[in-house]
Amino acid sequence: MRVGVSLRSGYGPVDPRVGARWMVERARAARDAGLDHLFVGDHHNVPVPYYQNVPMLGRLLAEWDDRPAGALFLLPLWHPVLVAEQVGTLAAIARGRFVMQCAIGGGEAQFAAMGVRLADRVARFEAALDVVRRLCAGEEVTTEHPLRIERARVAPVPPEPLEVWIGAAAPRAVDRAARLGDAFLAGPEATPAEAARLIAEYREACARHGRTPGTIAIRRDVHVGADDADAAAVAGPVLARGYRGFDPAATITGGPGRVAEAFARLGELGYTDVVVRHLADDQAAVLASFERLAEVRAALGGPGGP
Repeated sequence: MRVGVSLRSGYGPVDPRVGARWMVERARAARDAGLDHLFVGDHHNVPVPYYQNVPMLGRLLAEWDDRPAGALFLLPLWHPVLVAEQVGTLAAIARGRFVMQCAIGGGEAQFAAMGVRLADRVARFEAALDVVRRLCAGEEVTTEHPLRIERARVAPVPPEPLEVWIGAAAPRAVDRAARLGDAFLAGPEATPAEAARLIAEYREACARHGRTPGTIAIRRDVHVGADDADAAAVAGPVLARGYRGFDPAATITGGPGRVAEAFARLGELGYTDVVVRHLADDQAAVLASFERLAEVRAALGGPGGP
Protein backbone atom coordinates (compact mmCIF):
# COMPACT_ATOMS: atom_id res chain seq x y z
CA MET A 1 0.00 0.00 0.00
CA ARG A 2 1.19 3.50 -0.86
CA VAL A 3 0.94 6.28 1.72
CA GLY A 4 0.90 9.91 0.62
CA VAL A 5 -0.31 13.24 1.90
CA SER A 6 -2.78 15.97 1.03
CA LEU A 7 -1.46 18.97 2.90
CA ARG A 8 -3.92 21.02 4.88
CA SER A 9 -4.36 24.36 3.07
CA GLY A 10 -6.73 26.18 5.44
CA TYR A 11 -5.65 27.66 8.77
CA GLY A 12 -7.08 29.79 11.52
CA PRO A 13 -6.38 33.49 11.92
CA VAL A 14 -2.59 33.38 11.79
CA ASP A 15 -0.06 35.61 10.09
CA PRO A 16 -0.36 34.67 6.39
CA ARG A 17 3.37 34.01 6.13
CA VAL A 18 3.24 31.66 9.12
CA GLY A 19 0.61 29.41 7.53
CA ALA A 20 2.52 29.36 4.25
CA ARG A 21 5.73 28.47 6.08
CA TRP A 22 3.94 25.64 7.88
CA MET A 23 2.88 24.15 4.53
CA VAL A 24 6.46 24.28 3.25
CA GLU A 25 7.72 22.62 6.44
CA ARG A 26 5.08 19.91 6.14
CA ALA A 27 6.00 19.20 2.51
CA ARG A 28 9.62 18.86 3.58
CA ALA A 29 8.59 16.50 6.40
CA ALA A 30 6.54 14.39 3.98
CA ARG A 31 9.57 14.11 1.70
CA ASP A 32 11.85 13.13 4.56
CA ALA A 33 9.33 10.50 5.73
CA GLY A 34 9.47 8.89 2.28
CA LEU A 35 5.78 9.33 1.57
CA ASP A 36 4.66 8.25 -1.87
CA HIS A 37 2.84 11.33 -3.16
CA LEU A 38 2.12 14.96 -2.32
CA PHE A 39 -1.16 16.77 -2.98
CA VAL A 40 -2.84 20.07 -2.15
CA GLY A 41 -6.56 20.82 -2.15
CA ASP A 42 -8.91 23.37 -3.69
CA HIS A 43 -11.48 25.68 -2.08
CA HIS A 44 -12.74 29.20 -2.74
CA ASN A 45 -14.45 32.08 -0.93
CA VAL A 46 -12.97 31.05 2.42
CA PRO A 47 -13.03 33.52 5.37
CA VAL A 48 -9.76 32.26 6.92
CA PRO A 49 -6.35 31.87 5.27
CA TYR A 50 -6.60 29.20 2.56
CA TYR A 51 -3.54 28.88 0.35
CA GLN A 52 -4.50 28.38 -3.27
CA ASN A 53 -3.39 25.21 -4.99
CA VAL A 54 -1.44 26.34 -8.05
CA PRO A 55 1.00 28.88 -6.55
CA MET A 56 1.39 26.85 -3.38
CA LEU A 57 2.14 23.60 -5.18
CA GLY A 58 4.66 25.41 -7.38
CA ARG A 59 6.50 26.41 -4.19
CA LEU A 60 6.18 22.99 -2.56
CA LEU A 61 7.63 21.20 -5.56
CA ALA A 62 10.95 22.83 -4.66
CA GLU A 63 10.88 20.69 -1.49
CA TRP A 64 9.75 17.50 -3.25
CA ASP A 65 11.59 15.00 -5.44
CA ASP A 66 10.61 12.71 -8.31
CA ARG A 67 7.70 11.01 -6.55
CA PRO A 68 4.20 11.85 -7.87
CA ALA A 69 2.62 15.16 -6.92
CA GLY A 70 -0.53 16.97 -7.84
CA ALA A 71 -3.45 19.19 -6.96
CA LEU A 72 -7.19 18.93 -6.59
CA PHE A 73 -9.31 21.05 -8.94
CA LEU A 74 -13.03 21.58 -8.36
CA LEU A 75 -13.56 21.63 -12.09
CA PRO A 76 -16.98 23.34 -12.33
CA LEU A 77 -15.44 26.44 -10.73
CA TRP A 78 -12.57 26.74 -13.21
CA HIS A 79 -12.26 27.65 -16.87
CA PRO A 80 -10.86 24.46 -18.42
CA VAL A 81 -8.27 26.25 -20.57
CA LEU A 82 -6.86 27.88 -17.45
CA VAL A 83 -6.76 24.50 -15.66
CA ALA A 84 -4.90 22.92 -18.57
CA GLU A 85 -2.39 25.77 -18.65
CA GLN A 86 -1.76 25.52 -14.92
CA VAL A 87 -1.48 21.73 -15.05
CA GLY A 88 0.95 21.89 -17.95
CA THR A 89 3.19 24.32 -16.10
CA LEU A 90 3.05 22.43 -12.79
CA ALA A 91 3.80 19.15 -14.57
CA ALA A 92 6.84 20.80 -16.18
CA ILE A 93 8.08 21.99 -12.77
CA ALA A 94 7.53 18.60 -11.14
CA ARG A 95 10.40 16.15 -11.36
CA GLY A 96 7.99 13.23 -11.28
CA ARG A 97 4.54 12.31 -12.54
CA PHE A 98 1.77 14.91 -12.13
CA VAL A 99 -1.65 13.76 -10.92
CA MET A 100 -4.78 15.88 -11.28
CA GLN A 101 -7.36 15.13 -8.61
CA CYS A 102 -10.80 16.53 -9.41
CA ALA A 103 -14.33 16.65 -8.02
CA ILE A 104 -17.58 18.51 -8.63
CA GLY A 105 -17.41 20.45 -5.36
CA GLY A 106 -20.27 21.84 -3.30
CA GLY A 107 -21.43 24.72 -1.15
CA GLU A 108 -23.72 27.49 -2.38
CA ALA A 109 -21.44 30.27 -1.11
CA GLN A 110 -18.41 28.87 -2.94
CA PHE A 111 -20.29 28.50 -6.23
CA ALA A 112 -22.06 31.86 -5.97
CA ALA A 113 -18.75 33.65 -5.45
CA MET A 114 -17.44 32.12 -8.67
CA GLY A 115 -20.61 32.87 -10.64
CA VAL A 116 -21.51 29.22 -11.19
CA ARG A 117 -24.88 27.58 -10.49
CA LEU A 118 -24.79 24.44 -8.38
CA ALA A 119 -27.37 22.96 -10.73
CA ASP A 120 -24.85 23.11 -13.59
CA ARG A 121 -21.93 21.49 -11.82
CA VAL A 122 -22.23 17.95 -13.21
CA ALA A 123 -22.44 19.11 -16.83
CA ARG A 124 -19.62 21.59 -16.30
CA PHE A 125 -17.47 18.95 -14.61
CA GLU A 126 -17.76 16.44 -17.44
CA ALA A 127 -17.27 19.02 -20.17
CA ALA A 128 -14.31 20.62 -18.40
CA LEU A 129 -12.60 17.29 -17.81
CA ASP A 130 -12.89 16.43 -21.49
CA VAL A 131 -11.43 19.80 -22.52
CA VAL A 132 -8.57 19.62 -20.01
CA ARG A 133 -7.62 16.13 -21.11
CA ARG A 134 -7.65 17.03 -24.78
CA LEU A 135 -5.61 20.19 -24.25
CA CYS A 136 -3.09 18.36 -22.07
CA ALA A 137 -2.72 15.79 -24.83
CA GLY A 138 -1.68 18.58 -27.22
CA GLU A 139 -4.96 18.89 -29.12
CA GLU A 140 -6.58 22.06 -30.36
CA VAL A 141 -10.06 22.42 -28.84
CA THR A 142 -13.16 24.22 -30.07
CA THR A 143 -16.46 23.75 -28.25
CA GLU A 144 -19.68 25.61 -27.52
CA HIS A 145 -20.94 24.05 -24.27
CA PRO A 146 -20.89 24.85 -21.41
CA LEU A 147 -18.29 27.49 -22.32
CA ARG A 148 -17.52 28.81 -25.75
CA ILE A 149 -13.93 27.88 -26.53
CA GLU A 150 -12.40 28.62 -29.91
CA ARG A 151 -9.18 27.04 -31.19
CA ALA A 152 -7.58 26.71 -27.77
CA ARG A 153 -4.16 25.14 -27.31
CA VAL A 154 -1.83 25.06 -24.32
CA ALA A 155 1.92 24.80 -23.95
CA PRO A 156 3.73 23.31 -22.23
CA VAL A 157 1.72 20.11 -22.03
CA PRO A 158 2.48 17.57 -19.31
CA PRO A 159 5.56 15.46 -20.14
CA GLU A 160 3.60 12.28 -19.36
CA PRO A 161 -0.07 11.52 -20.10
CA LEU A 162 -2.27 13.28 -17.56
CA GLU A 163 -3.44 10.98 -14.76
CA VAL A 164 -6.86 11.87 -13.33
CA TRP A 165 -8.15 10.81 -9.91
CA ILE A 166 -11.85 11.55 -9.36
CA GLY A 167 -13.23 12.05 -5.87
CA ALA A 168 -16.75 10.81 -5.22
CA ALA A 169 -19.13 9.67 -2.49
CA ALA A 170 -22.70 9.55 -3.88
CA PRO A 171 -23.60 6.55 -6.11
CA ARG A 172 -23.90 8.65 -9.28
CA ALA A 173 -20.57 10.32 -8.56
CA VAL A 174 -18.91 6.94 -7.95
CA ASP A 175 -20.29 5.76 -11.29
CA ARG A 176 -18.88 8.91 -12.92
CA ALA A 177 -15.47 8.20 -11.40
CA ALA A 178 -15.53 4.68 -12.81
CA ARG A 179 -16.63 5.92 -16.23
CA LEU A 180 -14.28 8.89 -16.59
CA GLY A 181 -11.39 8.56 -14.16
CA ASP A 182 -8.03 6.84 -14.15
CA ALA A 183 -8.42 6.35 -10.39
CA PHE A 184 -10.99 6.70 -7.63
CA LEU A 185 -10.54 8.79 -4.47
CA ALA A 186 -12.87 8.13 -1.53
CA GLY A 187 -13.38 11.06 0.82
CA PRO A 188 -12.19 11.54 4.40
CA GLU A 189 -15.71 11.55 5.85
CA ALA A 190 -16.29 7.86 5.05
CA THR A 191 -16.45 5.57 8.08
CA PRO A 192 -14.91 2.08 7.76
CA ALA A 193 -18.31 0.64 6.81
CA GLU A 194 -18.84 3.37 4.22
CA ALA A 195 -15.31 2.84 2.88
CA ALA A 196 -16.18 -0.82 2.26
CA ARG A 197 -19.42 0.16 0.52
CA LEU A 198 -17.71 2.77 -1.67
CA ILE A 199 -15.04 0.43 -2.98
CA ALA A 200 -17.66 -2.23 -3.74
CA GLU A 201 -19.76 0.34 -5.63
CA TYR A 202 -16.72 1.54 -7.55
CA ARG A 203 -15.73 -1.97 -8.62
CA GLU A 204 -19.29 -2.73 -9.70
CA ALA A 205 -19.38 0.50 -11.72
CA CYS A 206 -16.04 -0.32 -13.38
CA ALA A 207 -17.46 -3.71 -14.39
CA ARG A 208 -20.54 -2.03 -15.89
CA HIS A 209 -18.35 0.28 -17.97
CA GLY A 210 -15.88 -2.41 -19.00
CA ARG A 211 -13.01 -0.79 -17.14
CA THR A 212 -10.35 -2.41 -14.97
CA PRO A 213 -9.82 -0.71 -11.58
CA GLY A 214 -6.30 0.58 -11.04
CA THR A 215 -5.49 3.03 -8.27
CA ILE A 216 -8.20 3.11 -5.59
CA ALA A 217 -7.30 5.72 -2.98
CA ILE A 218 -8.91 6.96 0.21
CA ARG A 219 -8.33 10.16 2.21
CA ARG A 220 -7.88 9.72 5.95
CA ASP A 221 -7.47 12.45 8.54
CA VAL A 222 -4.87 11.21 11.01
CA HIS A 223 -2.52 11.79 13.88
CA VAL A 224 0.35 9.42 14.63
CA GLY A 225 1.55 9.73 18.20
CA ALA A 226 4.60 8.28 19.91
CA ASP A 227 2.13 5.72 21.30
CA ASP A 228 -1.64 5.41 21.62
CA ALA A 229 -1.80 7.55 24.77
CA ASP A 230 0.25 10.34 23.18
CA ALA A 231 -1.99 10.30 20.11
CA ALA A 232 -5.11 10.50 22.29
CA ALA A 233 -3.68 13.48 24.17
CA VAL A 234 -3.21 15.40 20.91
CA ALA A 235 -6.14 14.21 18.80
CA GLY A 236 -8.72 13.67 21.55
CA PRO A 237 -9.50 17.37 22.16
CA VAL A 238 -9.66 18.02 18.41
CA LEU A 239 -12.17 15.22 17.87
CA ALA A 240 -14.15 16.23 20.97
CA ARG A 241 -14.73 19.65 19.39
CA GLY A 242 -16.51 17.91 16.49
CA TYR A 243 -13.66 17.92 13.98
CA ARG A 244 -15.13 18.94 10.59
CA GLY A 245 -18.44 17.33 11.57
CA PHE A 246 -16.92 13.89 10.93
CA ASP A 247 -17.86 10.68 12.68
CA PRO A 248 -14.67 10.04 14.72
CA ALA A 249 -14.64 6.52 13.25
CA ALA A 250 -13.65 8.10 9.92
CA THR A 251 -10.38 9.36 11.41
CA ILE A 252 -7.30 7.32 12.33
CA THR A 253 -5.27 8.11 15.42
CA GLY A 254 -2.84 6.15 17.55
CA GLY A 255 0.75 5.07 17.79
CA PRO A 256 2.53 3.83 14.64
CA GLY A 257 1.39 0.24 15.20
CA ARG A 258 -2.29 1.10 15.55
CA VAL A 259 -2.22 3.42 12.53
CA ALA A 260 -0.43 0.78 10.41
CA GLU A 261 -3.10 -1.76 11.38
CA ALA A 262 -5.88 0.63 10.35
CA PHE A 263 -4.18 1.31 7.00
CA ALA A 264 -3.68 -2.42 6.48
CA ARG A 265 -7.41 -3.00 6.97
CA LEU A 266 -8.07 -0.50 4.20
CA GLY A 267 -5.62 -2.44 2.05
CA GLU A 268 -7.55 -5.63 2.76
CA LEU A 269 -10.68 -3.92 1.42
CA GLY A 270 -8.78 -3.22 -1.81
CA TYR A 271 -7.55 0.35 -1.38
CA THR A 272 -4.14 0.79 -2.99
CA ASP A 273 -3.35 4.24 -1.56
CA VAL A 274 -4.02 6.14 1.64
CA VAL A 275 -3.78 9.92 1.30
CA VAL A 276 -3.41 11.41 4.78
CA ARG A 277 -4.14 14.83 6.15
CA HIS A 278 -3.18 15.77 9.68
CA LEU A 279 -5.99 16.79 11.99
CA ALA A 280 -3.84 18.41 14.72
CA ASP A 281 -3.39 22.18 14.82
CA ASP A 282 -0.01 22.34 16.54
CA GLN A 283 2.82 22.46 14.00
CA ALA A 284 5.31 20.58 16.19
CA ALA A 285 2.81 17.77 16.75
CA VAL A 286 2.13 17.54 13.01
CA LEU A 287 5.82 17.38 12.11
CA ALA A 288 6.35 14.65 14.72
CA SER A 289 3.43 12.73 13.24
CA PHE A 290 5.04 12.97 9.81
CA GLU A 291 8.22 11.41 11.20
CA ARG A 292 6.23 8.50 12.60
CA LEU A 293 4.45 7.99 9.28
CA ALA A 294 7.81 6.68 8.02
CA GLU A 295 7.41 3.84 10.54
CA VAL A 296 3.83 3.25 9.40
CA ARG A 297 4.88 3.10 5.77
CA ALA A 298 7.72 0.70 6.57
CA ALA A 299 5.32 -1.57 8.46
CA LEU A 300 3.09 -1.70 5.37
CA GLY A 301 5.95 -2.82 3.15
CA GLY A 302 7.68 0.45 2.28
CA PRO A 303 11.45 0.96 2.53
CA GLY A 304 12.76 -1.05 5.41
CA GLY A 305 9.47 -2.90 5.81
CA PRO A 306 8.63 -6.59 5.42
